[in-house]
Amino acid sequence: MKKPIRATLLIIFVLTGLSVFSQEVILNQSIYQVNKNTIFKEGVDVTNDLSKEEKSEIFKIYKKQQKDITKIKKAQKKAEKEQEKAEKKVEKKKKQAEKALKKKEKAQANYDKAIEKHEAALSKYEKLKNKGKLSPVAEAKWKEKIAHLKTKIAKAQKKLE
Repeated sequence: MKKPIRATLLIIFVLTGLSVFSQEVILNQSIYQVNKNTIFKEGVDVTNDLSKEEKSEIFKIYKKQQKDITKIKKAQKKAEKEQEKAEKKVEKKKKQAEKALKKKEKAQANYDKAIEKHEAALSKYEKLKNKGKLSPVAEAKWKEKIAHLKTKIAKAQKKLE
């Protein structure tokens, strides 16, 4: 994650440096400034004073610098897109992890609730049975209810795994 950010910052600094000096061309230890089809030296127009070869060489260097700047801009855009893509991927994984955690917590809560209901029903059944307050029909219903709650526990436990 830190490497794409560093690479992007490096490209930005290089691009900034080149764009500031992109109009300056150094030829034979002289600094010329190029503005469209005009060449300046120390702020004075020297386009007509230079030979065709010198003009050609200066414009050639200038065009190469412009191509380099274009390449750097493309590389910067590509790096930014890759960084955005990586960030989106990280965000997606984070959301998936949060969703999985939430699902697991819900499954645990359902499991705990199923166990509580089963224990409560079993306790009440035992209490009623010990007091002798269960008819054969009621006892069958209680056994069916307890069996149903056991299956709920099994389902909840399966979802936990």
